[in-house]
Amino acid sequence: MRDAYHEELDALTGRLVEMTRLVRSAISRATTALLDADLQLAESVISHDEEVDRIFSEIETRIFDLMATQQPVAVDLRMVIAALRMGTDLERMGDLAEHVAKVARLRHPDSAIPPEIRSTIVEMGQIAERLVTKAGSCIASRNVELALELEDDDDAMDRLHRRLFKVLMAPDWKYGVEPAIDVTLIGRYYERYADHAVRVARDVVYLVTGSRTPEPDAV
Repeated sequence: MRDAYHEELDALTGRLVEMTRLVRSAISRATTALLDADLQLAESVISHDEEVDRIFSEIETRIFDLMATQQPVAVDLRMVIAALRMGTDLERMGDLAEHVAKVARLRHPDSAIPPEIRSTIVEMGQIAERLVTKAGSCIASRNVELALELEDDDDAMDRLHRRLFKVLMAPDWKYGVEPAIDVTLIGRYYERYADHAVRVARDVVYLVTGSRTPEPDAV
């Protein structure tokens, strides 16, 4: 019976790692759709978010069943609590990738990204992918040192986010209000995506050590 219980806990880890792969693919494809004004790719990101939601729902159900039937304690209790929190953050990351894709769809056949900031968006997309890839590795390996590395990657995302605002506020901005709003929202989506990845990593630290570090303000 206990073997089956621990198999269920291991299965939670596997499903969380699967979620990281899905949301990594989503932000990668959403970035491409945004930069290339690719409507078909944007629609693909939007429609596939249901898969992320479905896995999260499955994780929630498993966790509630485990808590009701097994009454986990100590490390096992930390595992189910952390898994629920990580699943919530990963589900939100999928939503944020979907939001990026929806901006791409809204502005099709044009690109929502002015030429002057394309390189910044490319970098933000790359950092987002790197963050979620590391988060997935952290979940699978419970590597605390790797988890702490995400803080530096998040700092890089924050710097790029500030760079976007400098461009938007510059006197030579020539694209008007609507593109400025698009860019503001897109920058926010990438920044929040990164914050949720950091929260996942911090839950890995909590799972392994039993202590928490201050959380980023992710919503």
